[in-house]
Amino acid sequence: MGRLFGTDGVRGIANRDLTPDLAYKLGFAGAMVLAGDTIHKPKILIGCDTRISCGMLEAALTAGICSAGADVFLCGVVPTPAVAYLTRKYSCDAGVMISASHNSYEYNGIKFFSGSGFKLPDDTEDEIEAIVAAYDEENHTRPLGGHIGQRIVMEEAAHEYAEHIKRRLSVDLTDLKIAIDCANGASSAIAPDLFVDLGAKVFVTCNKPDGLNINQNCGSTHLGQLRSLVLTKGCDLGLAFDGDADRLLALDQYGNLVDGDAILAIIGADMKENHELKADTMVVTVMSNMGLDIMARETGLVLEKTAVGDRYVLEKMLAGGFNLGGEQSGHVILLDHSTTGDGILSALALLRVLVRKQKALSELAKIIKVLPQILLPAKIPDDKKSRALEDEDLLKTIKNYDALLNGRGRILVRASGTEPIIRVMIEGENQEAIKEMAEHIVDLIIARYGA
Repeated sequence: MGRLFGTDGVRGIANRDLTPDLAYKLGFAGAMVLAGDTIHKPKILIGCDTRISCGMLEAALTAGICSAGADVFLCGVVPTPAVAYLTRKYSCDAGVMISASHNSYEYNGIKFFSGSGFKLPDDTEDEIEAIVAAYDEENHTRPLGGHIGQRIVMEEAAHEYAEHIKRRLSVDLTDLKIAIDCANGASSAIAPDLFVDLGAKVFVTCNKPDGLNINQNCGSTHLGQLRSLVLTKGCDLGLAFDGDADRLLALDQYGNLVDGDAILAIIGADMKENHELKADTMVVTVMSNMGLDIMARETGLVLEKTAVGDRYVLEKMLAGGFNLGGEQSGHVILLDHSTTGDGILSALALLRVLVRKQKALSELAKIIKVLPQILLPAKIPDDKKSRALEDEDLLKTIKNYDALLNGRGRILVRASGTEPIIRVMIEGENQEAIKEMAEHIVDLIIARYGA
């Protein structure tokens, strides 16, 4: 059996991979590890997105946590960064978010936060996983009577998070027309009113979740509906969140994509100009477009690079004392304001640059020239990922293609930490050529290791 925790918590198809039984054990183990040494009665906070399976998993998690003697604070539907913030606000010992982020509704996930609002390091996740693996119903002494945990509903949690965001990064959005795609997810009841409160004229799509439509042809992974809204309403820009609202992608007034790399470039350059960027440094991942490297050299920015995953970006930010980092996918971490990626906060930081410079997003986005990039998935079982990545013919093919790129592009082949796929990313100057290369590599992987 592989490691239970991936790059972003425990994730899988709800009621098959992520069952109520597993959720119960994760709740019990999480409480034991994260709140076991407290002298007070432990408190653990839970939030969720809009998936149909969230209620089922929330109930199981709550039972596991309460059975370990910890109280549970239920926040209902809130963005992932709200869990990080509210865990600190309520002085909880840990926080838990039930969400599978950008994945479709049949998936779900459980990710833990420490009492300080940060995602857990690998060794702490390993402790939780060890208790889950060794769990035996008969070998645990559980609290009794008044020592059993209670379930406490926090009615105002979402409102408190929204007010916190407005206090942290308030921007006067008067006269701006903004289109928003809420992905039928956790931002649906929060984002529209927040931007209206700041003065914007707001047009919204995909803010009516029904448990099944989260990320369905909408949000940061499907920008078509948002693009139509931007163009038909004559908006200044469009903002697309994912299911748990911890990432942001944007569209300019012409409907052109402004991805995570471009958002980081715009915000980073502005922060540097205003002496707000610590050590003039941004932390990004190896997936970032080479155009970001070129932009950094031209503007005097320093790039620190990590493995893929916002948790690794955050680790390097904390280690180096940096305050801006993120991923091409739209995770942006503004460490002066939040301990994790926050799509709504990132949108406000981007809008602050528009207001400061009085320029259109299309003009601001010119700061980075993005090289053509192809990103394709090769769907294979999780237990075959390691063998596939070590395949001699695959490595030889990659080496040959890398030689053809001749330093004017790059190839990155890596296993997803959240899905049963290997991602093939190629950058280069010739779109058609790199597309053929990527398709060939994907076909090779699937032919040898596909299900």
